[in-house]
Amino acid sequence: MEPARLFTDHPASVGETYGEHLAMASGFGLRMIAGGLACLVHGLLPFLFVRTGSAQIAQLHDTMVANRRRKPFPAPMPAVLDFVI
Repeated sequence: MEPARLFTDHPASVGETYGEHLAMASGFGLRMIAGGLACLVHGLLPFLFVRTGSAQIAQLHDTMVANRRRKPFPAPMPAVLDFVI
């Protein structure tokens, strides 16, 4: 496999360029870190960040799964059967 494809195949499979995928994944990661830190603080001080963790999860799910805009997948290549007689 070409080294460049290691960086482009997955982003292309979700309809993004490498840069777009880097930005989206980084944004998701930062939001997960912020939500996780809020959950840790909430564990120590239960009166703080009462809904922050669940709100982050709901927003991330909405962005990633429910309302994701994807480019259509390319048409599959037809199967080629090769027989030797």
